[in-house]
Amino acid sequence: MIWYVLAVVLGLALIGAVAALVVTERRSRPPKPAAASAAVTGREALDMVNAGLRRLTGECLRSGRSLPDLYAVVYSEERLGLLLAGAEETAPAPWTAEADGERWTASLDDLHRPGPEGEPALPYALTVTVGLDGAERVLVDLSRAAGPISVTGPDAEVRSLVRAVITETLTSPVGALAEVTLVGSLAGDGLVAGDAPRSSRLHTAATLEEAFAKAASAGPGQPAPDASDVTQIYRLIEGSSRIAVRGEAPHLFVVDASQLPRREGALDGMGRGDALLVLGETPAGWRWRAGAGGSLDTGALGLEITRHVGRFA
Repeated sequence: MIWYVLAVVLGLALIGAVAALVVTERRSRPPKPAAASAAVTGREALDMVNAGLRRLTGECLRSGRSLPDLYAVVYSEERLGLLLAGAEETAPAPWTAEADGERWTASLDDLHRPGPEGEPALPYALTVTVGLDGAERVLVDLSRAAGPISVTGPDAEVRSLVRAVITETLTSPVGALAEVTLVGSLAGDGLVAGDAPRSSRLHTAATLEEAFAKAASAGPGQPAPDASDVTQIYRLIEGSSRIAVRGEAPHLFVVDASQLPRREGALDGMGRGDALLVLGETPAGWRWRAGAGGSLDTGALGLEITRHVGRFA
């Protein structure tokens, strides 16, 4: 009995010691910033993301390797992280593979250092900010959705989020080669009025079918000075179903759920690098829900967004 009591006492002492060690370790860690700085929420962040993606495409082009299957980018004041759908444990400089190759990171210092020139980041031109995870800015490549992206929640939150996404696509250096088409009622209801500058890359269409037809007839985008480079980059990934091919500018279509055609094959006109953003509930590849407090549930993507982009853009 004495030995039993002694064992219990020693066990409790050990648990207490471990708990004290954990508390001490947590206290010794510097606290993670709870709020994003102006450098993270402002234009500087987009310039750095663009530089990082251009450096990535350039390194892949020069080394003859395929582009990584990137679906999201995380930016902080110190680092740029790339989240990959397919793990790759070997990353080109200046990136370092982490989390068994599912995440590549590079310090901003390394990205600032002189290096080989970057290349047009056309394959990732629909990579746009969806919001903040605490002090970090989170961007998602909309073209990676396997179907429409449904955005639901309070109308004001949904519209502000979608408005910010459209505006960033048209004004960010990351999306400098992307096209946007507002479909149906969204073309004339002031969704982006006053927020986005007049742009030759912003279009309207009465129906989604018309939008697809116009996009197809327009042909490839015309980034003339870099056209040969873009073609080279796309040859590296041709044949892959993961990323758009043939050097065509990716297209973002935006439509209200009530005007999304339900017939079979209605979305066949979308290009491989295009994306469809739907305001409202609909069968979708990705389902996002904006909260009344400004949060965003990204569903299957599993990205935590504490404040969506419509709240700070």
